[in-house]
Amino acid sequence: MSRTAQIERKSKETQITAVLNIDGTGKSKIKTPIGFLDHMLELFSFHGFFDLELTVTGDTHIDIHHTNEDIGIVLGKAFKKALGEEKAGIKRFGHAFAPMEATVGLCVIDISGRGFYKFNSEELIPAQKGTEGYEFSHFEHFMESFAHNLGATLSFTLQNPSEDLHTNLETMFKSLGLALDEAVKVDSRRLGEVPSTKGIID
Repeated sequence: MSRTAQIERKSKETQITAVLNIDGTGKSKIKTPIGFLDHMLELFSFHGFFDLELTVTGDTHIDIHHTNEDIGIVLGKAFKKALGEEKAGIKRFGHAFAPMEATVGLCVIDISGRGFYKFNSEELIPAQKGTEGYEFSHFEHFMESFAHNLGATLSFTLQNPSEDLHTNLETMFKSLGLALDEAVKVDSRRLGEVPSTKGIID
């Protein structure tokens, strides 16, 4: 069974097309107006072995908020659609560490049908800015949108935060790809079964 999805979303603020193959090889073709986010999503796709094509236009002449958030929405919807209505046979849970020098990102995910996002850190993260004005708050809005539209509980922990936003976010996008790859794997012991004692995942 092919676990693929194509999602198109058009609004007055953004136009987005996403093509996803969960069981891919990590190839990506990503073109958005936010180069920094392109790079993060390429890392996510590569380390998660997801084939992802993403074409985006948006009102970034105003700011990057709408475009960044809407990409998270579409990506979450794409994964939810590709997994199928019942999410049959998947492991559901995943976790992974991704280090970069002293900084370590940890992602824990549960594809439970309940969208929830939480960030934890040993230290408060300042209002860091990366290239193109990408801020830590943009990361949070992206992940919140992704979690709610996938229907997943998503928790990040950042150890030894760097003064460099790029380093911090790279560890977390990589760990998300690794953890999600684990969560969507089919468990041969549960083939055809919904991975919930309730018998349903919304």
